[in-house]
Amino acid sequence: MSWITGDLSPSARIWSALAPALFACAYFILGLLLFLVRCALKGVPQDEETLKRGSTVLVGMFLRHYFFWVIQPLWKVVYFSGLPANALSMLSGLLGVSSGVAVAAGRFTLGGWLFLGSGILDVMDGRVARLRKEANAAGAALDSVLDRYVDSAMLMGLAWYYRDTWVLLPVLVAFLGTSLVPYVRARGEGLGINLRGGAMQRLERVLFLGVGVALSPIFEAIWFPEMKHPMHWLAVVGLVFVALMSNVTAFSRFRALVHALAPPPPSPKRSGWTLFGLNALAGAIATGVDFVSVLGMVEWGEFSPAIATGLGCALGGVVNYTLNRLITFRSHGAVGRQLARYTLVSATSALLNAGGVGLLMLHPQLAYTLGWWLARGAVYFAWNLPLQRDYVFNDPPEALLERPHAA
Repeated sequence: MSWITGDLSPSARIWSALAPALFACAYFILGLLLFLVRCALKGVPQDEETLKRGSTVLVGMFLRHYFFWVIQPLWKVVYFSGLPANALSMLSGLLGVSSGVAVAAGRFTLGGWLFLGSGILDVMDGRVARLRKEANAAGAALDSVLDRYVDSAMLMGLAWYYRDTWVLLPVLVAFLGTSLVPYVRARGEGLGINLRGGAMQRLERVLFLGVGVALSPIFEAIWFPEMKHPMHWLAVVGLVFVALMSNVTAFSRFRALVHALAPPPPSPKRSGWTLFGLNALAGAIATGVDFVSVLGMVEWGEFSPAIATGLGCALGGVVNYTLNRLITFRSHGAVGRQLARYTLVSATSALLNAGGVGLLMLHPQLAYTLGWWLARGAVYFAWNLPLQRDYVFNDPPEALLERPHAA
């Protein structure tokens, strides 16, 4: 009854979290030794589905082949049991949703292992359906939708547990990333584009989040045995990692989708990181000129700070425009037209930055300096850089024809 209710001693908490891990580790370590012997004698067994899906930076092809080879005994038991693939999908969904309920109640060990068990069943259902030739669109849709419910249930449980702490923010960011990764892929497939890249796919999400949640009570029982509502720091680390990498994966897929649907036209302009670096450097130099000029006008020219600031902004803008025109974008368009557009972009940028900082300051717990950087970063990447590239310094065709060829 103590195990069921969670009223355990620190040592019992450690063993309840560690026992499944020890069993799993023993199984997978023995399996790894046998797998290495098998590879030495006959080569690496090639799993067809693994080859189709490819690998990621976090989980390479060798580890994927090993994983699907080592779970074959369990998979064969499931296969010969005669259970239909849809039943496995539903069982995976039930375990996944239960994991969220357990985590919300603070039972991280139970929730983590339920989540991992749900992920293993999710791997098996599709393979069983394909081997039995039962695979169909309805089963694929059921499996995909249940996966979204499982991911959401775990994150909702974490959100409820961490509702009064700062960890709620990375939970919500992870919720966004785990929703966008499959959505961008599905949107791409609907438009005829196959998108399977990215470091944080579902296998990685289940692995890092599930293991972090399942084993986190071990560390809490060692270092914070008397805490009634522990932070579960190992789970927090896994959660933050999943939040970051899932959004990186979603953005990389989104970028690949946009480029596949509308590839940028060939242009002699700089592109990629070189363009970003030069544009950022031009902005930094212009800001430095702005600051030094204001300092000189106030300290030695006896200008009022307000007038000096206005003149410094104007001077910094001229420097920024000149550097971007000559070096970053190597533009030969009409100066008057570009200046008008540059002024429009700069004015709207100032309004967006001011408004962004104002909105962020509605949250007094956020330092204004951090709010300043967040607003500046968002406006720069979403407004300034794209418009300077595609609107201000985007030379018309006749200007491109007149441009001298680079050596």
